[in-house]
Parts: sequence; C-alpha cells; structure tokens
Amino acid sequence: MSKVIDSFNFTIGRVLAGKYRIERLLGRGWEGEAYQVTEVKTGVQRAAKVFYPQRNRGDRALRAYARKLEKLSGCSALIRYHHTDSFRRSGQPISFVLSELVRGEILEDFVKRQRGGRLTGFEALHLLRAVARGVAQIHQFGEYHGDLHDRNVLVRRRGIHFEVKLLDLSSDKSSTRHRQQDDVIDLAGLLYGMVGGRKWYARQPPEIKTICRGMKHSLILDRFHTSSDLVVHLDGFGWDTPR
Repeated sequence: MSKVIDSFNFTIGRVLAGKYRIERLLGRGWEGEAYQVTEVKTGVQRAAKVFYPQRNRGDRALRAYARKLEKLSGCSALIRYHHTDSFRRSGQPISFVLSELVRGEILEDFVKRQRGGRLTGFEALHLLRAVARGVAQIHQFGEYHGDLHDRNVLVRRRGIHFEVKLLDLSSDKSSTRHRQQDDVIDLAGLLYGMVGGRKWYARQPPEIKTICRGMKHSLILDRFHTSSDLVVHLDGFGWDTPR
C-alpha cells in the first residue's frame, strides 16, 4: 500500500526529475503543492503543481487539471499550461504539471497591506470586477473555478487597473451548474473579505451590501444568477441609488 503524503517539504535547491530546481513554495492545496522552479538547462522559471499521490490515482487529477487549463487557454485570467513530468519518491511515482509563472501578490496579503487591513469600497469593487470577469470567461467555456478564495487570486496594479490571475482550479467532476453557482457566492465572499468582513460589514454602503447580501447564499443567487450578471451589474450600477 502506498504511503499517504500530506506534505512534500521540498528544500530550496532540490532538483525534481533532474530538470527543475526548487526556488520557493507558492502554496498548498487539497490536491498538492505549488512551487516556483527553474529549468536547470535553460534557466527559465516555471510554476510546478506537484500532486499528492493519494489525490492523483492513475494521474486522473493531473490529466483533468492539465486538460482544463488547455481548454481554458483563451481565458486571460488563467495561467498557461506547458507540460507534465514525474519523479519517484520512496518508490512512489509523483507527477507534476509545469505552467507559466505569473507575477503578483496573493490577494490576502495585498489586502492586509492596506490601511486598516482592508480596501475602500471603490477599490474593492474595482478589483472584484477584474476577478468576476475572469470567472465569467471560465463559465462561458462551460467550466468553473471551484476553489475561489483570497489565497487563489494573484493581484498586480497596472496604472489605475488591477490585473488578476486565478490559481489552482478544481479538477473534480462535480455538477458544473452548481459549482458555477458556488463561484458566484465565492465572488461575493471575496468582496466581503476585502472590505473588512463581519467587523466592518454593518458600516458598508448599499453598493457593497447589494452584492454581499449579508452572505446569505440564496439571496446572492437570487440577485446574481451567473457571474456574467455580476459583471453587468458592476459595469452599470448607480452610486448612492436607493435599493
């Protein structure tokens, strides 16, 4: 029976499959861990998602993840898939996906750096629009993100705009419709967190509360059936308009 691996704990400088040198840990998820790596032969930097073997029986999770990235290659908010590779650890095959390494700051860290550890309403809505547009693109391809939270969003300021990348798409086979609805609820949750969460919610203006709806899922979905509905709303609502 294969050993269950809950953490790889790769040391900086370790080389995977004789080709990719570990530079730093980018994050951990249910399926595995993401690392910044450098191709030893070329010096090119990539991101490597290394799958826990018990979450990737027969490479099913790896194939689903790679195929999903390839299918969604036209979505500007997603990383670009390159290829896969593998190595052995304690006799077990370990597979990983190599993809584009994107620059930016994890949303959670970005928000913590702001005054008071939160964004103004305008900034939060502006950033939410960038994320919602990326999610809407995914949904238009008949897919879903499935794990949208503030550790899976990379943010960069570009002039007056925010550029975002959405990380670590879920590769499971759940009902697409319900998972897309979960994405809509998660978008509202991102806004809720960016403006300070429960502590500051009562003080928020109608423009914020119209979207968050007290984080009551049924009310959010009643107002925004799809992520595209949210994008349309963000592009056209009136400020200080009674609701």
